[in-house]
Amino acid sequence: MNITDWENRFTEYLQARLNEAEDKSHDLSHVKRVWNTAKGIMQEEGGNELIVVTACYFHDIVNLPKNSPDRHLSSTLAAQKTLSILAEHFSDFPKAYYDDVEHAICAHSFSAGIQPTTLEAKIVQDADRIEALGAIGLARVFYVGGLMGQALFDGSDLFADTRELNDRQYALDHFQQKLLKLPNTMQTATGRKIAIHNAKYLIDFMAKLSSEIKGEHHTKDSEVIARFELMFTE
Repeated sequence: MNITDWENRFTEYLQARLNEAEDKSHDLSHVKRVWNTAKGIMQEEGGNELIVVTACYFHDIVNLPKNSPDRHLSSTLAAQKTLSILAEHFSDFPKAYYDDVEHAICAHSFSAGIQPTTLEAKIVQDADRIEALGAIGLARVFYVGGLMGQALFDGSDLFADTRELNDRQYALDHFQQKLLKLPNTMQTATGRKIAIHNAKYLIDFMAKLSSEIKGEHHTKDSEVIARFELMFTE
């Protein structure tokens, strides 16, 4: 059985189970995008495709809300549930890969703070974090912010120059509190290149937003670009 066969089987299994999820930023389209990014990373870095595709497809099978006090447990619970699913519904899945799949799922989560120790876990973590950057990441920030009742941004202090950052109150604050820090957490050289490229897209958005708030609709605030690109290095 090739990887496409496994991908199709996992898709069929998840289709009915994820399309009712309230958080559409963690739906079946999300796991497919993470897998597509992981495939691109593996072209440069190598890795076991079956371990990676399985971890990508099931990494959010348990996904506690972002404001839950138990949020940091989501990936561990997802890993445990994945092994149960494999045993019950995919009995032909190699048991020799169980531990590596479990670790890759446990370590993917930012809030869990688990260091990935295998190449496959590093690839899955990078691919999932890249999903939080670029155009997709931009869309997801404001989608999730809407779900949580956040304001888009603080129009009087856009980048928290005179206040504490608070991404539970302002969606834009999440860029500084987490997203622009992600390139420095990448585990693979390929993932890092992608992350920096996509983080620059977010900074361009911040610069354009800054200009628009000032009524300058045909420019991007160059000071914003210079300021926030310092958060990561090439």
